[in-house]
Amino acid sequence: MQSGCRSPPPLPPDAARTSCSGRRSAAENITAQIIHTGEMEGDALGAANNVGYRSKMFASADGATISIQVGNVPKHMHPNTNEIQYILDGTGTIWLGDKEVTVKPGDLVIIPKGTPHGGTKPISGQVKAIAIKTPPQAPDDTKLLD
Repeated sequence: MQSGCRSPPPLPPDAARTSCSGRRSAAENITAQIIHTGEMEGDALGAANNVGYRSKMFASADGATISIQVGNVPKHMHPNTNEIQYILDGTGTIWLGDKEVTVKPGDLVIIPKGTPHGGTKPISGQVKAIAIKTPPQAPDDTKLLD
């Protein structure tokens, strides 16, 4: 991250690979790997922010990023980024558009750009998901909602 750049709280600053001007940096090379998502907990997912949210990016390629995220995120939207979440662990409710819905392991959540989402309320354990964002989210592409 360049000096003077800040990602909007409470989302992690490494959620996007962009410059302060909003231009995407060159894509990283993707390497063949197996990620044992069940072992990805606590500090292995990065430092928690002020609401306990953690995220770690594993791949960034032309047009998309893949990360694992866990914890509570306030209701927000991304005007320019589509997001797909695959729920790995935990059961809870999230906002998706204008409805509060229940998610559980095995659910696939499709979030088109501009769709309000988040506001996670855990029911059983913290909600842990694989998140795919396309295009990669710029630091200024998060609008917090009430």
